[in-house]
Amino acid sequence: MHASDLADHLRRLGLGMRAVATYEALLSSGPMTVDQVATAVPGSAQDGAGMAELLEVGLVAPSGDAEPRYVPVPPTTGLDLLALRRQAELHQARVATLQAYEAFRRHWHTRSAEDLVEVVTGSAIPDRIHQLMRDTPREEVRRLDSPPHFYTVLRNEEEERHLREGISYRVVYSRSSLRRPRYLQENIIPCMRAGERARTLPRVPVKLTIVDRAVALVSFTIDDTERNDSLLVVRPCSLFRALEGLFELSWRSALPLDIRGGTHAHRLRARDRMLLTLLAAGADDDSIARELGISKRTFFRRLSELMSLAGATSRFQLALHACRNEWL
Repeated sequence: MHASDLADHLRRLGLGMRAVATYEALLSSGPMTVDQVATAVPGSAQDGAGMAELLEVGLVAPSGDAEPRYVPVPPTTGLDLLALRRQAELHQARVATLQAYEAFRRHWHTRSAEDLVEVVTGSAIPDRIHQLMRDTPREEVRRLDSPPHFYTVLRNEEEERHLREGISYRVVYSRSSLRRPRYLQENIIPCMRAGERARTLPRVPVKLTIVDRAVALVSFTIDDTERNDSLLVVRPCSLFRALEGLFELSWRSALPLDIRGGTHAHRLRARDRMLLTLLAAGADDDSIARELGISKRTFFRRLSELMSLAGATSRFQLALHACRNEWL
């Protein structure tokens, strides 16, 4: 190794220039007194800083002579000390840089990280939702719907108004939403007739409403809690983008929910379409009969007729045939 290489390495560890020159002189010439060091390293005797630094980090030690000479000692401890000192300086530099950036962000960014997620609790939740849904939607609302619901009124006149104004709605309903008494008839069907695009899953991963690309409302599903005690209002950030991805994945996985009627080769009645939709959503026999307003005996008779019409020997085959042939 060249002497210049050693000097560069020692300076990289944080050793001062005079200390490096003094240490190189001692390595080259062997033990020296202070006067000899001053002769070998011009300027080192002015303040003794180089020798003092070497003594402090433990790279040299004085002999026990009447006029002490200074001699290099095994450098392991000294190098460890220099490395730790350098590491501490780098950490301080990192902290200082982060603090400087944080000051920049607070000064130039209108919204701090603390403003990206708002927590709303208790009785304030319905009013906050109403305010956001009244002021924010411009293009599209995406929702994963599951009980418990924040409102006791079933009819969603606000969504119906938005749909009339041209705002798009895509909603994935959980099976538990379809089982809620009168929710299908008084909430879901009117919204779908107004233009809502609806699908269904056996369960949704979270209660979620995304309004345009501006705000997301997140709360627990009925599987997590029986009460609505808290709501997260999330503004655009990494978490917001993750929630968007969660919705789109759920939407692609869900089955279409179409109960608006329409034409088909077999001209299914609207009630038959609703029966198949509820069946595909996983609703139980009692819930389906109740929603259709018929007895279980009538339900079983009509189910048997539809299976015969589809040539199906099981409910699974019937649901598959209905999806493939656009009965839903």
